Amino acid sequence: MKLGILSVSPKCYSTRRLREAAVQRGHEVKVLNTLKFAIDLEEGNPDLYFRQKQLSHYNAVLPRIGASITYFGTAVVRQFEQMDVFCANPAAGIVISRDKLRSLQILSRHQIGIPQTTFVRDKKDVLPAIQRVGGAPVVIKLLEGTQGIGVLLAETINAAEAIIEMLQSQKQNVLIQKFVAESRGRDIRAFVVGDRVVAAMRRVAQGNEFRSNVHRGGRTEQVVLSHEYEETAVRAAQIMGLRIAGVDLLESHDGPQIMEVNSSPGLEGIEGCTQLDIAGAVIDYIAAQVDFPEIDIRQRLTVSRGYGVTEIHIPKGSEYVGKSITESGLREKDINVLTLYRGTVVIPNPKASRILEPDDRLLCFGKLEFVRDLIPAKSRRSRRRKVQDLPDLPAAEEVLKTSEELADDANTPIEVIGNE
Repeated sequence: MKLGILSVSPKCYSTRRLREAAVQRGHEVKVLNTLKFAIDLEEGNPDLYFRQKQLSHYNAVLPRIGASITYFGTAVVRQFEQMDVFCANPAAGIVISRDKLRSLQILSRHQIGIPQTTFVRDKKDVLPAIQRVGGAPVVIKLLEGTQGIGVLLAETINAAEAIIEMLQSQKQNVLIQKFVAESRGRDIRAFVVGDRVVAAMRRVAQGNEFRSNVHRGGRTEQVVLSHEYEETAVRAAQIMGLRIAGVDLLESHDGPQIMEVNSSPGLEGIEGCTQLDIAGAVIDYIAAQVDFPEIDIRQRLTVSRGYGVTEIHIPKGSEYVGKSITESGLREKDINVLTLYRGTVVIPNPKASRILEPDDRLLCFGKLEFVRDLIPAKSRRSRRRKVQDLPDLPAAEEVLKTSEELADDANTPIEVIGNE
């Protein structure tokens, strides 16, 4: 495998470790300064130049895009995607994860724990917003910030109002977030690679500091995550559209709460704490994807006009509960069940005799006129009612794609396999 690591800091610990791990496994690897690329756009021929020379072929790239170069860095990643080079993290996922508000907006559509958060601009909305998240103390966050920078704790309502007014006067956008008291000074960093957590550590703040970031002097300790915490971390990364991510969680009385999903997680702290070869796990994952790429049929399926793909949630009380896939009548409507999701279990190409249960989710392919009928009409929820569970979709947030939209993204048709 020929791998490019996109990084402006070749001597930093994470970049060095990833390069070393690739070399140890016999791969050809080069660190490419992200800012030294030129993006050439021509009909039918997207191309990249690096240091004024046409870039040679790479099997995969691993983006290490810093927050200060997000726009240009993700443009380079997108160009690699157009050139059919495997990108360990896609540009869309990187962009979404960098925006704290957008990330939480997307996560809030799913049954996944997040601290109660509000975003306001009008001065008159500040006090009601603080009260809605439980009152003081509250956490105030800048929309853009890393390593704990731009995160403040306001102990009183007056202090919160003053801080927010000051930041807004400087044209800064801020989030107001509930303070999870039981997790004060502690959080968990889970390192996700693909569909599993390869390492986790707990970060503990020192002294009066409430931020537990290592860059703020936080102490680290290895931790073995429960299944609930592992599943939450993996789901958060997948919802963001990231394959490799550092997921920060709070330990609350209500279970894991997602604070942030980082698309370029550092390796030094977590490798030093756990003594695990996390860089090696990242390289092995990329190599496996190059050899046996996963295909997301929602993005790459070429189908006939009038057909589409969607995920359907089977709620309690549905007419389909207790019936087999055959008895459900889906096949009679020319709808094939491609995959069945049951909790954390994934059942590809389920048998026709499989009995459907409450909260099953079905990835289906079929005629749009019938598929649309299976998607429940949206209803405005009451203010106190929790958002209904929605299917876990990629960051594109699309519930249904028509065959024409799918065909726009497709380069290689694949065979659609129905139930056995």
